[in-house]
Amino acid sequence: MKRKYFFFDIDGTLAVGVPGKQYIPESTKMAVRKLQEAGHFTAIATGRSYAMAADNMKALGFSNMVSDGGNGITIDNKLIEIKPLDYDKCLKLIEECRQKDFIWAISPDNTKRRLAPDHRFYDFTHDVYMDTEVVPGLDPRDYDKIYKVYIACFSLEEEKLDTLKELPWCRFHKEYLFVEPGDKSVGIKAIMDYLGADYKDVVVFGDEKNDLSMFRDEWTSIAMGNAIEALKEKADYVTDDCDKDGIYNACRHFGWID
Repeated sequence: MKRKYFFFDIDGTLAVGVPGKQYIPESTKMAVRKLQEAGHFTAIATGRSYAMAADNMKALGFSNMVSDGGNGITIDNKLIEIKPLDYDKCLKLIEECRQKDFIWAISPDNTKRRLAPDHRFYDFTHDVYMDTEVVPGLDPRDYDKIYKVYIACFSLEEEKLDTLKELPWCRFHKEYLFVEPGDKSVGIKAIMDYLGADYKDVVVFGDEKNDLSMFRDEWTSIAMGNAIEALKEKADYVTDDCDKDGIYNACRHFGWID
């Protein structure tokens, strides 16, 4: 069989449950193992930063990854690149946050920390997803790259920020939003180009809104049974739920495993 290149979202696709309380169905582990044994390329595709996802990658049995919402690629456990956000647009956004008294923080490097100018970010969010390090008088211009910006506010309040419209962002928590890359297909294509492989041999699995960008006509897109309707509508095939052997059943359906 011709080699295929599989890219799996994590939450709701590979893993069942919420971050911190997740498990991988045994059938999914078996499917991934069989794909690897058959010589296929397997990778995870996540919006998480490399620093926050590297341990997950290894724990899930992978050595390849699209991270940072498509801006980071890892091959054979080696980080190849991470592209930062548009620096000038981030500076404009942070300046507007200052002027309008929005609480903000940044990730200027590939670590598990974020920097904030005061304690307000943690006091507002009580978030422990990353370590929030307070740097009094924090000036983003002291750093040459910005990978993520975090803005603490409730939903719809962000509409007051005009410069936010110029950057990709998403919200996973009611207390704050992430300004971060959001097109996993960019990282998938970067890996395929690096390997000199054909886009038509890509297979992606996903379930949520942030997977819409990687469901493209160039390759095969598979939605989990528990996926949102918008993703199912874009999919070439809809399999069973994540916790009902969805990945295993899809791989058998297409003859990628026996």
